[in-house]
Amino acid sequence: MAWWDGFGYYPRSRPRAARGGIKAQSKGGTFGKSWWARRWIEVLESFNIGARLGRGRSYARRGQVLSVTIGKGSVSAQVQGSRPKPYQIRIQVETLSKQAWKKLAGVLGKQALFAAKLLAGEMPEGIEEAFRTAGLSLFPSKSKDLQTECSCPDWSNPCKHIAAVYYLLGEEFDRDPFLLFRLRGMERHELIGLMGAAAAPRGRGAPKKEIRAEEESESQPVPLPQAPDPFWGTDGPPEDLCGEVQIPQATAAVLKRLGNFPFWRGEESLVEILGSTYRDAAVAGMDAFLGEQAVGMVA
Repeated sequence: MAWWDGFGYYPRSRPRAARGGIKAQSKGGTFGKSWWARRWIEVLESFNIGARLGRGRSYARRGQVLSVTIGKGSVSAQVQGSRPKPYQIRIQVETLSKQAWKKLAGVLGKQALFAAKLLAGEMPEGIEEAFRTAGLSLFPSKSKDLQTECSCPDWSNPCKHIAAVYYLLGEEFDRDPFLLFRLRGMERHELIGLMGAAAAPRGRGAPKKEIRAEEESESQPVPLPQAPDPFWGTDGPPEDLCGEVQIPQATAAVLKRLGNFPFWRGEESLVEILGSTYRDAAVAGMDAFLGEQAVGMVA
């Protein structure tokens, strides 16, 4: 049997089952939850690559991608295809020059909202317009902006293996939007530093305050006493030391804040898998705090 990708007919091949591959969290429908992840997918789909994108989605959901590494301006990956040896993928993205990043930082530094969003780990919705104001583009504007290579025998470029990596990148941008900046040659903390430098007033600045020797000695930390009584007093720690203790209403709040694991390989998300563990641990912790025997605990 053969399949048509818009450019010609090719024999249909069945990929070998991959063990421990990176599986897309999207089980159906569109990839990406955030606007920037959806925008990445929309840009790729607008290049009219053909049926290879559809097969790439299937590869991404089946876990055929074995590894993905994102660097400044490049992505390397391994994809298990129909042959025993995984295919080697290389994606090159044109990076922006230092002067271009400085120009962009000047544009971003004029709006406090951009700095606040970036510091909070969010991608501002108007950042594409800021890029355009600086004469730049955050996302690829045409297919030639992405230089791709795959060791598979398919002459079409990008092939389905590269397309699978494209989709997984979209989901990874959901977790960490600043990987988009890395692809363009700049880390998040570097961009924030440039924005701070662009927003700082020029000049010599305020003179440094002279610190007297006695002030410096007073600022030195005093070590805690080894015995507990001098710290707590003769009566020991207060009875209400811990205050009101209760089981958190939100399960795994810190884990949810941290987000999913990079290029997660499980069938379910990490938060879903560990959610029940967090709930059981909260109950066991409360029992231990109250001095009760936790049900099901093994000594």
